[in-house]
Amino acid sequence: MKVKSGVDKTWDVIFVIICLMIAAICVIPMLHLLAKSFSGTDYLVRHEVFLIPKGFNFDAYASVLKDPKYVRAFFWTVFLTIVCTVLSLIMTTLCAFPLIFENLRGRNVINIFITITMFFNAGTIPNYLLMHRLNLLSNPLVLIIPGVMSVYNMIIMRSFFYGIPDSLRESAEIDGATFFQILTVIYIPLSKPVIATLALFYAVGRWNGYSDALMYMSDERFYTLQLLLYNIINNINQVEVATQEGFSSPGLAASLKAAIVMFSTVPILCVYPFLQKYFIAGVTLGAVKE
Repeated sequence: MKVKSGVDKTWDVIFVIICLMIAAICVIPMLHLLAKSFSGTDYLVRHEVFLIPKGFNFDAYASVLKDPKYVRAFFWTVFLTIVCTVLSLIMTTLCAFPLIFENLRGRNVINIFITITMFFNAGTIPNYLLMHRLNLLSNPLVLIIPGVMSVYNMIIMRSFFYGIPDSLRESAEIDGATFFQILTVIYIPLSKPVIATLALFYAVGRWNGYSDALMYMSDERFYTLQLLLYNIINNINQVEVATQEGFSSPGLAASLKAAIVMFSTVPILCVYPFLQKYFIAGVTLGAVKE
């Protein structure tokens, strides 16, 4: 076993310090919001809350949970995230798998057309007009169909499929397996790391997405949680809007805003531990190994 020199140990210490600083930069804002969400309004008005709650109470969370607007948006966003993630994984897999076959006619042309969509977009107004012509405005499907597949994620999955030995597929073909059987029996079971990684990408993207709901959705019943949060934060400093939202004081407004942020952030954070093992393997697929 190689013994580390003093220089190596010094660099290890520096690396650990840098990692701790980066972790602190990520964690401290979350702890600050958490403290504000549990603090009393008087302390918030005086800006006395940083990492430890003062005047500990659950008033902000009680206000959120009592308002059907927030609860409805939360469960709608959860449902939307699950549906979009499942459909996106299905579409990504069905698109990536055929493109690994060299004898697929027009494969190069298909790859070119798919790749072009990564760099060129029609723009906001043409997209809006397209949704209008398709009668998708204010339709829940407008939050699902347009973003059902990411070309970048499809390329990641296709690259992973390339890494699976062709001998497995050829053996299955000799045994009479269909393409669908090859996909479901061989490729998908071997692709758990990349599937978990892309599932997390799709879920986080849909959970945090609000721009499509902002542009295409006018029915408040289908407002996503992030759009609701965006509207509140965007208007939180206006007294008349704060009154409409049920805020009676600036301190309560800040507390409720922090509670809503935590309310919309914690659920998606809870997903990561269940996918951590596969996620780490998936994001290191292209790493250089010694």
